[in-house]
Amino acid sequence: MLELLYQFISQNLLMPLTTFLVPIDYQSNALIVLQTVIKILAILVPVLVTVAYFTYAERKVIGYIQGRIGPNRVGFFGYSLWGLGQPIADAVKLMVKEIVIPTGANRSLYIMAPILSLAPSVAAWAVIPFDDTKVLADINAALLYVLALTSLAVYGVIIAGWASNSKYAFLGAMRSAAQIVSYEIAMGFALVGVLVAAGSLNLGDIVDAQSGSIIHWFWLPLFPLFVIYFISGLAETNRAPFDVAEGESEIVAGFHVEYGGMAFSVFFMAEYANMILISVLSALLFCGGWLSPLQGIVPDSVFSIALIGDLLGEGIHWLLIKTSFFMFLFLWFRATFPRYRYDQIMRLGWKVFIPITIVWLVVVSALVVTNVPPWFD
Repeated sequence: MLELLYQFISQNLLMPLTTFLVPIDYQSNALIVLQTVIKILAILVPVLVTVAYFTYAERKVIGYIQGRIGPNRVGFFGYSLWGLGQPIADAVKLMVKEIVIPTGANRSLYIMAPILSLAPSVAAWAVIPFDDTKVLADINAALLYVLALTSLAVYGVIIAGWASNSKYAFLGAMRSAAQIVSYEIAMGFALVGVLVAAGSLNLGDIVDAQSGSIIHWFWLPLFPLFVIYFISGLAETNRAPFDVAEGESEIVAGFHVEYGGMAFSVFFMAEYANMILISVLSALLFCGGWLSPLQGIVPDSVFSIALIGDLLGEGIHWLLIKTSFFMFLFLWFRATFPRYRYDQIMRLGWKVFIPITIVWLVVVSALVVTNVPPWFD
């Protein structure tokens, strides 16, 4: 369906547009550029819409867990529609609010910090494969690219805290930066375990290495690394119970306390975009990505049936289902666990997670070298 839509747009819109506007010598290059822009928009627009409605889902899920209703008033065209218009109302409110730059703040860095927080989490989607053919940039070092970009988020946090010329913001930035750097190490070791198991840095090859059945997925042989990766993702995004950097009862609101309006909302969008990115990477690296959990369980003849095969067989819908499950865990944990003390967070990252990841890397290497079935034979 998506391929047909892309071909229709390319043939009936982009090709006539380039033929009419661009000289003949440059038409092929211009067409490639426009096609790439369409692909980028096809990824970026759904991600940003998901970010907006992830905030709605969070308020609804946590509301139900805590015995509340959540947003249910703002809808469309006079109909409440379960409050589905709430993210749109929030966006309009933030866009019309005044952005006040504090006295003594570094103006250029103050404006740059939100962009540095959001840009890496959006740029990482360039190498995310949605199935075996749908990927914007199929590069061999995709895993390294994702790790490098996610590591850049700490710069936005530090710059925001320092450029605001506020002691509260600076204290929040230092706490957040220490937390992010600490758990980045454990997260990196967890990804090294995936690299050792799959023998490739390409995300598509990593998913293909898990083909067979749900038992062949890397969540089983890499289970400690899987758990550590996801918990480190919670800490990386400053989500509860690792939200000491934004502890309102302690330091007002953390590194973005001096931001308001759309500048604050960009930090907010970056946090939720990173949550979605961690969720989709968890699905790709440890849970088979777009592979069907019924593969190897249901007879192969079932997958050859037209509609049933499309539904039960591998495809982008399985990746979306797995990603949605991990996104739900982010919300569930926030409604369940109390905030950790800062010393507990540092102890968990340095004294628990890093030693476990190092030990399990040795275990995984031994499993690979000895060709232990069913994952490495």
